Amino acid sequence: MSLAEVWHEIRGVHPGWLGITIVLATGTFPLRTIRWRYLLRLEGEALPLIPLWHATAIGFMANNLLPARAGELARAYAARRLTGVRFTTAFASIAVERVLDGIVLVALLTVATWAGGFDAATEVGSVTIGGIVRGASLVFGGLLVAALVVVHWPHFAMSVVRRATGLLLPTRWSNRLVAIADGLVQGLEALRRPADFAMVIVWSFAVWCTGAASFWAAFQAFDIAAPWSGALLAQALVAFGVAIPSSPGFFGPFEALTRVSLGLYGVPASTAVSLAVGYHITTFLPITLLGIWSLSRAQLHLADLRNAGEDRSERDGGSGDGRTGGRTDTRSDG
Repeated sequence: MSLAEVWHEIRGVHPGWLGITIVLATGTFPLRTIRWRYLLRLEGEALPLIPLWHATAIGFMANNLLPARAGELARAYAARRLTGVRFTTAFASIAVERVLDGIVLVALLTVATWAGGFDAATEVGSVTIGGIVRGASLVFGGLLVAALVVVHWPHFAMSVVRRATGLLLPTRWSNRLVAIADGLVQGLEALRRPADFAMVIVWSFAVWCTGAASFWAAFQAFDIAAPWSGALLAQALVAFGVAIPSSPGFFGPFEALTRVSLGLYGVPASTAVSLAVGYHITTFLPITLLGIWSLSRAQLHLADLRNAGEDRSERDGGSGDGRTGGRTDTRSDG
């Protein structure tokens, strides 16, 4: 497989199907924003959609431009600046999103395996599909159970944190960690409200089914004869793979995992890599540009995002100097 082969495949793409791919892939981000609104509240009240959209766009733009999934911290930081919600509360709500994403992806991967006629012992690289499903189920299921325990018995959880930090740390650091833990518990509140939790699950499936549809449209764009279940499988394996902090924009792991996934359907390596490169670049640009625009609307800078997790006033639950200004700025957007 050479660069010339990949470029030749990309030049022969069907532009109409590629356009549909881009629209569907970019459409997952507004869906994520709607879902986040059910998870993240300020003093029990739903937050305005526009500021949450700006924070979402900023976070995913930062994931594309900064290493080690720094966009998760950037998104929480932007939410605090734009809505006044605590940094730790916003970050905890994002963590809940990731856990639910994992559970939904396990479900869709199971459907893809069954519909594609694969045995659980089928290997993807050096790991079996069954092993991926079991491992992800244990990790994400365990995290969800832990979050449910904490949110339903918050006083017990906080008392454990207070005792442990009080015994091990100086009072100053103990108080700071207790404040952080309190913010994290608040970020799990949606798990206590059955109606909101149900809507989060519904929107989670909407996000990932739309994402899978974008993969399927990309198959049509590159004349790949893989079935619809192949889109579910490729998306799930890629999503699990890039969940591990890596390079900005996940370039490299994304292409390698797409190649391995489509190899299960007999797709030639050059075609699979061409699709991965074409899909990755064309869907990378829209959310990155939207995030840069949102960054300018929020009067923030990329340098602010690099140090998002180190803002002491945020981590202590303080208001900081950006709370009022951020809320005024975003409300003027609509």
